[in-house]
Amino acid sequence: MTAADLLAELRRFAFALPVAWEDHPWGESVAKVGKKVFVFFGSTDGETPFGFSVKLPLSNDEALSLPFTVPTGYGLDRGNWVTVRPPEDVPLDLLLGWIEESYRTVAPKPLLALLDARSGGG
Repeated sequence: MTAADLLAELRRFAFALPVAWEDHPWGESVAKVGKKVFVFFGSTDGETPFGFSVKLPLSNDEALSLPFTVPTGYGLDRGNWVTVRPPEDVPLDLLLGWIEESYRTVAPKPLLALLDARSGGG
């Protein structure tokens, strides 16, 4: 899967989560639920290497053990944010799981119940 295809899949998944929406603070694309960011997709200038950042309180250590992840800068690492620069052969389910974990970390409980009902579990 190319970086462009992967980005399209990740964006499609993120923005399909309950009440998720796109914002563009600092000229970058982010996925929010309410006023809270759950994915930083970064710049869409075509020059910056593809990557994204997610909040991973549960799988932070596991994620950071992989060679294509680093703690997110700007002090966000203290909040369990991880920046991911995935290789083309990374399992898509792994990345989607991280996006869902990040969403679940910041979304209000009623939306988590809606997500669980929609997906048949949690």
